This record gives sequence, C-alpha cells and structure tokens, in this order.
Amino acid sequence: MTRTVLVPTSLVREAEDKREATRKLGYVARAAAVFRVDNLYVFPDPPGEGDWGGGFVETVLRYAATPPYLRKEVWDERDELEYAGVLPPLRLSPRTGSGSDDSGSSRQGIVTRVGSDGRVRVNCGLQHPISLHVPDGMDVSEGERVTVRVSSRRPVRARIVDERPPLVVDRLGLDEALGREDAGVRIATSRFGTPLTLGRLERLTARIAEDGYTVAFGSPGRGLPEICEAAVGADGVVEPDGTGFDRWLNTVPNQGSETVRTEEAMFASLAVLSLTE
Repeated sequence: MTRTVLVPTSLVREAEDKREATRKLGYVARAAAVFRVDNLYVFPDPPGEGDWGGGFVETVLRYAATPPYLRKEVWDERDELEYAGVLPPLRLSPRTGSGSDDSGSSRQGIVTRVGSDGRVRVNCGLQHPISLHVPDGMDVSEGERVTVRVSSRRPVRARIVDERPPLVVDRLGLDEALGREDAGVRIATSRFGTPLTLGRLERLTARIAEDGYTVAFGSPGRGLPEICEAAVGADGVVEPDGTGFDRWLNTVPNQGSETVRTEEAMFASLAVLSLTE
C-alpha cells in the first residue's frame, strides 16, 4: 500500500515573508511524516505562484526530509534555506528488520567515493564514512543516496540494501502523479467536495487498506477546483468527470473558519484516512 500526497507550487503564495513560508512548509513535511506518507510530490501551478514558487517549495521540502546527519553533505548554503532553522524535526522512524538476515535499522547514506573493486564509501551518519560492497545488479554513483542496514555499530557491520527512504520528495505533474500504477484511491480535497461522513469513511478506508491513496491539496486562495478548472455543480459540489480524481471530498465539513490552511487540511484529512477498524 502506497501513500502519496500532492501539493502545488503555489503552496506558500500568501506567506508574509520567507521565514513564514519556510515554517508553513515545515508543517506540511511534518504532517507527511506523522502519517507515514511514502511520496510527497510537488505539482506545478505557475498561475498561482507568488514570491516563493516551485523551486523554493521543492527545495525546502527536500531539505526537511533529509536526515539531519546528511544535510551538510547533501546541501550547500542556498538562499531557499535561509530560515531552515525554523523547520520542525521530522524524526522519521527507522525501519527495523525481523529476521537474522534482515535485522538492524535502516539509515540513509550518501556515496562519497566509488571504487573499482565493487565497493563504495558511504557517509550514513556514523563516526566515519564506511566502505561497503555494492549488491549485485545495483549501480551507484558518487553523490547518490542509498539505504544502509546497520546491524552493529561496535564493530561496524552494515550493508547497502534496496530499500526506499521513509519519505520521498519530488516534483511531478498532477496528471502523471494521478496516472501512477500505485496511485490507489485518487482523492481531491476541497470545501466544494462531498462531505465526508462516517458511512463514506468506512467504505473509503476499506479500499485504502487494499490499494493505498493519492491525496491532493490546493493552496491559499486557490483551491483544487480552480487549479484543475473543475466545474462546481448547482448543488455546490465539484463534478468529478474529467478531473482524474476518483473522489472530491470535503474532509472538514462544517468548518468553523472561513478558510482552512493547507497544512491544517493535511492533518485533518490524513488523520481520518489513516483510521483502521
């Protein structure tokens, strides 16, 4: 089951300054981490971008998802990261194996040198970079991110494994993201969506448990109906035909505030979609 969240490049269009824009993105990344999102994709919305567009949004979110012990190695000083200090820690849970062959915790590493003997030097946040064998059939290059399974620190015993990072941040077009084979249930969130009720939630979470989900969010003052040019019917609900989504849902029915911020909508939506029996 794959969990994917889509946010637009116009996500911080109404932020007062770069510090506030960075803080907002930190809450977005935090929501993705709390609810074990696998993919956080930034889709283009050029008409809605303000002072901080797609490059800024993608860079800050990528930085937030980078383990602290790799940030100096991966990121140089960049204007987009001027206020990176306000980002909350994600503390992504390391994956732990359950067998003698797969035991140990997973850490993200970066390849610092490629040797000619099938071995590479990897910085994975231990005291020193370590030399590791590259698994058969896997090609790695200098600067590439890899996953390392550490079974012992003293002495160091580790190996490179074919395992995804806990949270992948990337830029992807909306149509392409919705067309992925692992998209699962494709959900658009909007105050013009069908109100989410207990009955609808029960049926929806049953599907999600099998297929996963892709959930898209809009930006301040520019919701998904406007971004997708979706028609709102006479009943005040979006007509889903031709939008690429399976459901248009209002996950905060009877909202008490005139507007719900994107990061607030993420916490509200992902919380209910994560419910199990």
